[in-house]
Amino acid sequence: MNIVLVGNANVGKSVIFNALTKSYVTVSNYPGTTVDISKGIARINTEDYTICDTPGINSLIIHSEDEKVTRDILSKSDIACVIQVADSKNLKRSLVLTLELLELGLPLVLDLNMSDEAKERGINIDLKKLSQKLGIEIVETVAVTGEGISKLKDAIPKAKNTQPLKGLSAAGTDEIISLRKKNQIIEELLRDVLRISKPKAKSASEFIGSLTVKPISGIPILIAALFVMYLFVGRLAAVRGVDFFEHTLFGVYINPFLNSFIEKFIPVPFVKEFLMGEYGLISMAVTYAFAIIFPIVTAFFLFFGILEDSGYLPRLSVLSDRVFRVIGLNGRAILPMVLGLGCGTMATLTSRILETKKERILVSIILTLAIPCSAQLGVIMAMLSEFSFKAFLLWFSTILLVIIVIGFLASRLVPGRRSPFIQELPPMRFPQIGNIIVKTAARLKWYLKEAVPLFVLGTFVLFVSEKIGLLGLIERALSPLIVAWLHLPKETTAAFIIGFLRRDYGAAGLYQLARIGALDKIQIFVSLIVITLFVPCIAQFFVTVKERGLKVALIIAGFVFLFAFFAGGLIDHLLRYLILVKGIAVL
Repeated sequence: MNIVLVGNANVGKSVIFNALTKSYVTVSNYPGTTVDISKGIARINTEDYTICDTPGINSLIIHSEDEKVTRDILSKSDIACVIQVADSKNLKRSLVLTLELLELGLPLVLDLNMSDEAKERGINIDLKKLSQKLGIEIVETVAVTGEGISKLKDAIPKAKNTQPLKGLSAAGTDEIISLRKKNQIIEELLRDVLRISKPKAKSASEFIGSLTVKPISGIPILIAALFVMYLFVGRLAAVRGVDFFEHTLFGVYINPFLNSFIEKFIPVPFVKEFLMGEYGLISMAVTYAFAIIFPIVTAFFLFFGILEDSGYLPRLSVLSDRVFRVIGLNGRAILPMVLGLGCGTMATLTSRILETKKERILVSIILTLAIPCSAQLGVIMAMLSEFSFKAFLLWFSTILLVIIVIGFLASRLVPGRRSPFIQELPPMRFPQIGNIIVKTAARLKWYLKEAVPLFVLGTFVLFVSEKIGLLGLIERALSPLIVAWLHLPKETTAAFIIGFLRRDYGAAGLYQLARIGALDKIQIFVSLIVITLFVPCIAQFFVTVKERGLKVALIIAGFVFLFAFFAGGLIDHLLRYLILVKGIAVL
């Protein structure tokens, strides 16, 4: 039997989903779409249910692919219960969707989430009266703390098939009552069940939250957060963690054991080279994926989970709105860009939250050009950890400057308008360890499932390219760019080639070259700028084709390729002039 979670965006559906399922979660595209659907198993009153988490929607009227997917799921016959997760602070907006769900005649439970935030704002809802008027089970929850989850589980078996409210037509799925009629009914409901009292005095979390959105205090807080991330990911994980995994776990135990096993049982030179050679599946793909990148992305996912669970990320939208105005966007654009720090492919898909075509194209350009994915960012921070924090700030400032300059120019060339910016801010919270662990585990599962196989594929491509002479041919073709213009060794060409399959894997190749001393400090910094600005991975490219069209995707990719090498060369010449000629300690 299936339980379907439905609700507006940012109401805590995913946290409710995690609280119900705990484990055995799978994430996949809904058939025929690029919309991600999460499914998991939950045991409720000795019965096993399949929980399905649908995309955040505002209505069942189909205007987008997300709404179509949700509507399709709700049309299936094997639904035991629908749980609408609603924001208690925005009951009016949530009830619009509730009225539409009532018309479907399915067993329905209304979960008023974030009830603590509503009470702090003086919002009191008469649950018993609202339940009677709607004819459904209603519970209150605070998903991030787990409060009310047991009551939600108890309500699921009690859910009964719904009936439209009096005044609503029992129309088919293709007929929806007018918005005016809905608003009239909702206003009547709110007058009966909603009471607004004087909000509580501002708490410490609210005070801290207000500081994060004011430029004079928010910018130093952002810099402090970046510094802590630098220490945690760049120093602790990338130096000590990678050192243990690469030199001790893999260097002393795993790789020597596998190498001796292959020598003993597979004495075929070609196979040995394929497995343990310079571009070997074990010596390169597995070692890179687990000894170098795995500890780094684990640390990054943990830190990102803390920022996410604390409520800090939405505040970045407000803090960054003024900057984004310069490039024809608003603060909401920070959300796909922050997601881009996890995966550029998914971030390109989530750019749908932006209202205009112009905004979606601008975000696609910036995501392709200057937003490194989590694994790539982790490796970059690992390489920058060999320098001072000043070098990290220089890298960050360079990328930020590129975003502003290119975004400003692109906003003048791409026709269209910028939509208005409205952002609701949840309160700052102390992060819940359980939530962070669940999110980190899910993201690491994605890494193992999606990224590692591409590492293996990329290594295989390099191995074959080297054997047939293609790698050498490409190295010679790119030599004027790589060696003459960027002043990098020709060996870095392989890293840039593999970067098209996975940018983080390309960064890992540069990281390995830096660790063996093949790159000096200037070369390390220049290579990091280029790999950050380099073309997107092949998965992100194909998603951009789907979302923006082949012509736009090719234009973006072509521009990014040329600009990455152009910018890298300029920075190389500038650094050599400042460091070698003027003797200024830039790095």
